[in-house]
Amino acid sequence: MSSEADRTQPAEIGSTGHGNTRQRILDIALDLFITQGYDATSIRQIAERLGFSKASIYYHFASKQDILMALHYKLHEVGREALGSVQVPATSPEAWMALLDQLINEILEYHDLFVMQERNRAAIALLHHERHVSEHDLLEDWFHTALSDQDIGLRDRVRMACGFKAVMGLLDLVGDVFSEVPSQVLADLLREAANDLMSPKLVESHPA
Repeated sequence: MSSEADRTQPAEIGSTGHGNTRQRILDIALDLFITQGYDATSIRQIAERLGFSKASIYYHFASKQDILMALHYKLHEVGREALGSVQVPATSPEAWMALLDQLINEILEYHDLFVMQERNRAAIALLHHERHVSEHDLLEDWFHTALSDQDIGLRDRVRMACGFKAVMGLLDLVGDVFSEVPSQVLADLLREAANDLMSPKLVESHPA
């Protein structure tokens, strides 16, 4: 935890400005949280990678926990954008496929954020509990609600779950096994795989 003196010292922002420095802190923290984990990362390590003092970090973030939550909430914004792109009823197969398609784009564009979330779920959940934060993961809540909807046939819901898991399962592989594959090529292949899992076309949305 930072001291009052640390928090009130001017940040070493130079010509980059406050916004740029804050983003650089988040970028460096994101990399460290992915490669060595949130618990094993210290404010000192973030400051050393940035080339600034610890006081500079505390000028922008009161604690390491605040940095983690800032990254977590950025992913929430990604989720809101994806959900906002769905214009058809949330329980329809068309909405499901539209969201899967949008999710593929978001995963490839914000891959590091998704990986950070997956690898630090325990730390994020603990912070939610300690700070009494009631906001849930929007995407997971949306998918859970859709998969629980009895108005959608069981066969359709199983295929929906398979499509979702196939998309999310690519997270750890994008930056490793498929690191040399262009994003657009990977996106097209992932859509093809998801469509194969969802085929034949969803026809049991309103079972008798």
